[in-house]
Parts: sequence; structure tokens; C-alpha cells
Amino acid sequence: MFTRSGAASKEYWSVVTEPNLEFARNADGAREAAAGVAVLDAAPVNSAASRELYKKREPIYPKRVHGKFRALKWFLLFATLGVYYLLPWVRWPRGPNEPDQAVLVDFAGGRFYFFFIEIWPSELYYVTGLLILAAVGLFLATALFGRIWCGYACPQTVWTDLYIAAERLIEGDRNRRMRLANAPWSFDKIRKKAMKHSVWLAIAAATGGAWVFYFHDAPTILPQIFQGTAPGSAYLFIGILTFTTYMLAGSMREQVCTYMCPWPRIQAALTDEETLQVTYKVDRGEPRGGHKKGEPWEGRGDCIDCKACVAACPMGIDIREGAQLECINCALCIDACNDIMAKVDRPKGLIAYDTDKNMARRLRGEKPAMRLIRSRTVFYGGVFVLVSAIMLFGLLNRATMDVNVLRDRTPPFVQLSDGSIRNAYTVKIVNKANVEREFVVSLESADSIASALQMQAIGETVEEGVLRVDVRGDDVRSIRVFATLPPATERPASIPVTFVIRDAASGEEMENPTVFLTERR
Repeated sequence: MFTRSGAASKEYWSVVTEPNLEFARNADGAREAAAGVAVLDAAPVNSAASRELYKKREPIYPKRVHGKFRALKWFLLFATLGVYYLLPWVRWPRGPNEPDQAVLVDFAGGRFYFFFIEIWPSELYYVTGLLILAAVGLFLATALFGRIWCGYACPQTVWTDLYIAAERLIEGDRNRRMRLANAPWSFDKIRKKAMKHSVWLAIAAATGGAWVFYFHDAPTILPQIFQGTAPGSAYLFIGILTFTTYMLAGSMREQVCTYMCPWPRIQAALTDEETLQVTYKVDRGEPRGGHKKGEPWEGRGDCIDCKACVAACPMGIDIREGAQLECINCALCIDACNDIMAKVDRPKGLIAYDTDKNMARRLRGEKPAMRLIRSRTVFYGGVFVLVSAIMLFGLLNRATMDVNVLRDRTPPFVQLSDGSIRNAYTVKIVNKANVEREFVVSLESADSIASALQMQAIGETVEEGVLRVDVRGDDVRSIRVFATLPPATERPASIPVTFVIRDAASGEEMENPTVFLTERR
């Protein structure tokens, strides 16, 4: 319920809330306890500030914390960045004349290489399957652990953590950074700011360069970039990635998660009351307030209102206000609170991964429980297993050859001087293996008239009605094939025929049906 109050002839908007959990501001803006009233806006209704459409960003200076969740974040930061920056340099031996980069998107050759897997343009459904697995896996992780992706593995979180670490190394921890930001410009301030932004730009440029390495041979293009001989597209994407990394991780930070990313709005539909999320245990922490050594703890909560959780939060929120769109579940507030609880000799876990159901259970005096197996988690897990099984089956039974037959349409056929009818075809054979293979091409048909078809190929020899073709490893070969039907008294306008291509060594076979035309349609 909203209420309106006046102070010194100025009007303010207020909202009635739960007692002991909210605060009000007086006419000077000071924060005071109020029995059930919280002011939403301390600016007069008709002031210039109230007419501003956008609030200026207030910089956030997260305090460094220590603990198991911070250690986990450091581990994942180095692991994910290590994979991103170093993976293009990993070698994987393949056949002759093939790239030996383990992970490579080769647009020029029309291939996607991932270690022992080689994806051709006609097999992009595997990439679609990987995207589906990634999406369903994210849905499952969110249903189980909330925004665990945002807090630990999202590129925005990882690079922002790296940028904050560089900032802390140069400018110092939270209080020093705040004092430096508010200090007048001096030589020392300019030096530190210039050094910080130089490091940020270097990280951003390395990020853009590493991205380009996934589309070109890394050892080859690296010197070309510095020599100015790399393709123009390489410089374009390095510039784009450098700019976006520098801006998103350096300047925008939490604004990306709050205003630009759609995931905070979507994830609410994927969670329920049994989802584990970073939670302030109101039943244990309230009523909060300062505490001096030696004072009793009876009749009060464990929260001493030190705001260590707020100082550690990279999003600048207060987890004690409940679930919020801005919270990325990074759990740094858990480490900060646990450190304070140890100092005041209280049990850890005032802020912890918990569920809404457990909160209600404790309030009713029941024992907390964890239910990982629920209808939505079973559904997401089932879809993940099903798609994984389909992709694995496809990879295990993947053909090492492909065939495509194109019949000439202009003209559809040619009538020779002796009355014979000839059709022309282009037979494309794709050898997906890394070694040269011999293929046997034959023309078959269930029609008795088609048994008289004679096959010829430009530049090739046809013996006993079959054509033998050698195709190099990881290559495509096109052959012009002519099928001729001798003069006949009666023949249909269209005769179904099938090109059969077989590996002479392994016996692997593929068929491509087409038609033989004798009359114009």
C-alpha cells in the first residue's frame, strides 16, 4: 500500500511494509528505523531529479573476500580463461594436407574440426544438437542451483572478475579504490588510472586475438597480425571483441547483467521453491543490529548489520532484502558473512545456499530437506540424456562418404544421330576419411529397358559397366557421367535409375536415385 507524506512543504512517496525490515528517510535523507514505513524516493515529486528518466550509474567497488566459494570462482576463472586462450594452440594430427589445429572453424575449407571429429557443411545438425544440449543443460542447472551459470561461468562474470582483479592489483582494495576515485586529479592518480586501463585494453586485445585464432591457424596468423598481412576480417573482429570486452567488463559490468541480459527474466520461470539459491536466513538473522563483545545473544538475531555482504557483492545489492533480479548467485556474500560469523563466535551459514521451502520448514519447526529429483529436473534431465544419446548414435554410425548426383536440366536430354538418347549427370563424391580411397560407380535400375543403359565418363575409363574413381582424403571430386539408351521401339518418358557408389576396400555403399528422361515434359 502506497502512502503520501509531507515534510517542510515537500511531498514524498512511501510504502507500508513489514515492521523491523524496512527503513524511512527524513527530510534530510538520513536513514532511520520506522515501524512499517519505507520511503521509495527521497526527492520531491516536482523536483528536477524526479523528472530524470535515467539514474546515473553509481560505481561499485566490491571488497575482496576469502573462502571456499571465492576459491571455486578463482579455479573456474583460470580454467575457463585457460581453455579460451590456449585451446587454439593445441595440435591434433590428421591426414596429409589437413590442418593440425585441434579446434578450428575452417571457412575456406568448409570444415569444423574438433579434435577427432570433423563436421562438414552437410552435418551442421551436430552443431544444432550441441546448442540444444547447452540450452537444456543450462535449464537443468538453473532448476537445481539457480543462477549458478551467471555466478561462476558466464563470460561476463569471468572477464569482470579478471578486470576487478587487475584493478585491485593496481589501485588497491575497496577503500583505497574509493578514496582514489574521490581524490582530486594528481600525477599518482593519472598514473594508476592509465596503468589500469592499459592492462584492461591488453586483456581485451588478447580476447579478440584468441577469438580469431579459432578461425585461422594460430601459429600462422599471429605473426601476420603484427606484420599487417592478416586478412581484414581478422582485424575487424579483433577490434570488435577488444571494444566489447573493454566496455562490458571494464565500464558497464553489473549493468550488463541487470539491463542487457535477458537471462535474469527467463530464469524465474525455470526455478521453484526447491531450487537452491544464495539466501539470507531471515529466521536466524532477524532482528538484526549491532553487537558488542560480551553482550548476550538472546532475543536477537545473528546478523550484526556489519554490511560485509553488501561490500563484497559485485552487483551492489543487499542479499538480506531477499531474492532480487540483480543477484547472480556468485556466493561471495556467503564467504564474507562466514568470516564475520567466525569473528563473533556464531555458527556459519547465516547466508548460504538454501531453498524457499526450507525457509518455510524451519519457521514451522520442521527439519530442512533437499529435493533434487522433481518433475522439472526429471524432464530437463530426460531431454538432455535423449539428445545426447541421439548425437552419440549419429556419431558412432556416421558415414565416411557422401554422394550427390545432379542431372543436367538444360537440355534435359540429347538425341544422337543414331536415335540414341543421352542424359548427362554430375556425380559428386565426398571422401570424409583422411586417406585416399577408390570408389566404384555403377548405374542400376529395376526397369528392364534401363538395363540397356551404357555409362561413359569424361576423362575416366568405364569397364564392364562400372566406373572406378580415386578420391583423395578429405576431398570432394566431381565426375561428368553420360548415360546413353540405344534406339528402342517403345520407351517411357521417364525411367527411374539409381547411381550406386561403393568403397572398393570397405564395401561401404551409398545410393542416389534419379531419373533418365527420353521425352520433354
